[in-house]
Amino acid sequence: MSQVKDSQWDMRPNRAKAMMLAKRQLSEFVYDAVNLEGIHFTLPEIQTLLDGITIGGHKVTDQQIALNQADAWRALFELIEKDQFDPTQEKVCALHEIAAREEALDWGKFRSGGVTIAGTDYMPPRADLLPDLFQKMRNEAEEISDIYDRAIHYFLTMARTQFFYDVNKRMGRFVMNGILLSSGYPAINLPVRRRLEFNQLMLPFYETGCQASMNAFLRSCMDQRAIAIMKE
Repeated sequence: MSQVKDSQWDMRPNRAKAMMLAKRQLSEFVYDAVNLEGIHFTLPEIQTLLDGITIGGHKVTDQQIALNQADAWRALFELIEKDQFDPTQEKVCALHEIAAREEALDWGKFRSGGVTIAGTDYMPPRADLLPDLFQKMRNEAEEISDIYDRAIHYFLTMARTQFFYDVNKRMGRFVMNGILLSSGYPAINLPVRRRLEFNQLMLPFYETGCQASMNAFLRSCMDQRAIAIMKE
């Protein structure tokens, strides 16, 4: 595996350490993911919910969405630990079936109709094109040598293509982090405190498909604590 270097990073891959860090951040990952979707839980509430205790004052459906996120993370961890993670259509749909259960119009399969994206006139591709576009995404990713560029390419392409009726950005993050973790590098979390910046950058990305600004933004979301631990 190649070493990742830039002005801030100097990490060698270590899957065991990267997985340890990700598992310790599970509640944080879920907290940020659901709050980015406008579902307001505190971090202690998410920690309590993941411990199996129902939280009062929240919709059952909102709690289920949070639990789905945790279950999808655990399924991803299991795939990686068994050396079975590969972003194929089959495995991505299997993860979507967990992450989007009872939330999306359909879960566990590509959408069969059109969708729109709020805030932009950009229209995602027709449903009949999705299998070929998924393979095109995989082919393009194989030509990208830098592991972070490759992982981010998956996230951004999945978000723009909208392979599913819902839970597309979250699925893109699962795939992105599956690639990073399985290669021995720490996950990228998107903190809810940076939601406005994320949304402002995503809208022009949807229009143009140019990944440069979003790539830089996602790299800036790297947890410096995780980077420091990976350097030890």
